Amino acid sequence: MEPYEFLGDWSGQLIATSIHAGHDLSAEIAELMILDEDDRFREEDPYTDAIASRAPARVVVNRSRFETDLNRIRSKAVYRTPDDCWGLDVWETGELPDDAVDIALKGYDEFFVELAKRLDVVAERGPFVLYDVHSYNHRRDGADAEPASEEENPEVNLGTGSVDHVTFGAVVGAFRQSMLDQGFDVRDNVKFLGQNLAWFIHDRYPGVGCVLAIEFKKTFMDEWTGEPDHERLEYLAEALEKTFGPVQEALDMIPQRHIPRPRDPEQSPQQEDGGSQ
Repeated sequence: MEPYEFLGDWSGQLIATSIHAGHDLSAEIAELMILDEDDRFREEDPYTDAIASRAPARVVVNRSRFETDLNRIRSKAVYRTPDDCWGLDVWETGELPDDAVDIALKGYDEFFVELAKRLDVVAERGPFVLYDVHSYNHRRDGADAEPASEEENPEVNLGTGSVDHVTFGAVVGAFRQSMLDQGFDVRDNVKFLGQNLAWFIHDRYPGVGCVLAIEFKKTFMDEWTGEPDHERLEYLAEALEKTFGPVQEALDMIPQRHIPRPRDPEQSPQQEDGGSQ
């Protein structure tokens, strides 16, 4: 299986990514992993590719975040020790060896080079929006325990921490209002602000690229068995699709502007990591 795929029609200005949806591992990394597969699956974002499946252009990452976490800055993109990943014992060697880290980081670098090639073309046409689709756990205390409070765990967390709100405020508002109109509890920056993918795009395409980091609470699956609720997944995919029109209308109102020639992806500055999204 390819580590990632670029799918759909890239002639427009709306893209969706599912960078934590993957469960696959390269052979070299798989040989070193002792983490139980169910525990790994619980910390990934399964089925987010299904939620994002109706976007016209899509990026689906098949490689597990436990090999390379594309939503963390490069220096923290590989889970070397338990401290990097919720205290989980992942590697038979305790700490992932440097040669395996190099393999993982090679995949990280290649991904951002390939993504930039495509987004550079999109950005040349004008402003664009990228839906960075994730999910999060809310039953960490166990399968039979009470779920985390709804007050602090919205059904949809909209991460806009690094968005240029002067330019893209109407785009953010159009997405939020569309989800609210459909009856969703959507709130901004309660759990997550958006991380490395958003930082990369906002830095590379200032005033042109807008990333909406969308975290769905895992009401569409059983966190502990991994069993999906296919009806709920279909409902969420349809709900996300209904936001495309209003978001595109708001995007069309943004004036065209010239952007400087993007820097090499590997040379883009990195922000401080703000958590474990």
